[in-house]
Amino acid sequence: MAKNDNLGRIIAGCKRGEHECFSELVDMYSGRCYGYFWRLTGDKDVSDDLLSELFVRLVEKINGYKDGSFDGWLFKTASNIFTDYLREKYREKKLLEDRKEQLKAGTTKTGRLDSEGIDKLQVQLEKLDDDTRNVIMLRFYSQTSFKEIAQMRSEPIGTTLSKVHRGLKKLRQLMG
Repeated sequence: MAKNDNLGRIIAGCKRGEHECFSELVDMYSGRCYGYFWRLTGDKDVSDDLLSELFVRLVEKINGYKDGSFDGWLFKTASNIFTDYLREKYREKKLLEDRKEQLKAGTTKTGRLDSEGIDKLQVQLEKLDDDTRNVIMLRFYSQTSFKEIAQMRSEPIGTTLSKVHRGLKKLRQLMG
């Protein structure tokens, strides 16, 4: 059975409320979705929470998925969850201020210095603005196409391409 046929069968089962189908969907997407959240947050616990929220929403909203790219639909939902998370954190501010101070000092929550093994890409990603970091993660970590990203963000594909290009250029400079 082709991948799309199998995915279609699983989604149809989810819409009927079949628990095994939800389990299959979680198995198929949990790794990519967790990686997407982890690269955006740099925090295992927050990533776990966001992933849990994504799959709760998946159960609640699976009937809202019609046709088209399921990956695009799922990662748009993930992107919305991350945006909600940011809004909540901006209100609290303390977490973001602590993270910025850690990055300025070249440390993480574990206190390891950059030369001792911090994920250098993660440190540099944190220096990008949230929107740019999100677009880059959608494209390269969740493997979402430019077209799907543009559609989920309701923007022209040229705008999406430009944001990714500028973000990658900035990352190259930072990683320099």
